[in-house]
Amino acid sequence: MAGKKVLIVYAHQEPRSFNGSLKKVAVDELSKQGCTVTVSDLYAMDFEPRATRRDITGTLCNPEFFNYGVEAYEACKTRSLTSDIIDEQKKVLEADLVIFQFPLYWFSVPAILKGWMDRVLCQGFAFDIPGFYDSGFLKNKLALLSFTTGGTAEMYTKNGVSGDFRYFLWPLQHGALHFCGFKVLAPQISFAPELVSEEEKRGMIASWAQRLRNIWKEEPIHCTPCWYFGQ
Repeated sequence: MAGKKVLIVYAHQEPRSFNGSLKKVAVDELSKQGCTVTVSDLYAMDFEPRATRRDITGTLCNPEFFNYGVEAYEACKTRSLTSDIIDEQKKVLEADLVIFQFPLYWFSVPAILKGWMDRVLCQGFAFDIPGFYDSGFLKNKLALLSFTTGGTAEMYTKNGVSGDFRYFLWPLQHGALHFCGFKVLAPQISFAPELVSEEEKRGMIASWAQRLRNIWKEEPIHCTPCWYFGQ
């Protein structure tokens, strides 16, 4: 799919990790297709995860009582956000597909990636009120969560000790990505890579590469509560 642009938001501390291998495979495979691939390596960038008043470079609307959401919204309108936020927003705007690659932490994303979401996907850029879910500002883009777990696949079933994996995807896929308008593709879950053989790891990586070869033909999931809780 020559001409397509992909942003990979990557959150792992170790380049030689399994997550690092999945990220590298995605870069290689998508580049082979003629896609332009950009990687935001959050740890390597030392990305600031905290949403603070330092994110606003202009005059605050209310310097007496700081409200981050209000100030970021107004700063977004006047391009008065810090350069690291604006740079990431530019990458998102240019992308046809955004892939988030990370290890699952406490049924969620690592803090540095949560901070990226908090700061980059601000009101005025990714959504407005009204202007969310199907009307979100990023509605013409695809998003995909690719992540590893510490637990086995059996643990993340409806009757497993951790419950169906779809349950914890609700706030990430629906409450964040779909809220901003993204069309969400099914997640790529690599279960417990630290507990399997090298051969099984290679199989996981090969499966990811194979999926990426046909990624532009995939249909997004149905972003409704039924997809998450109706199984």
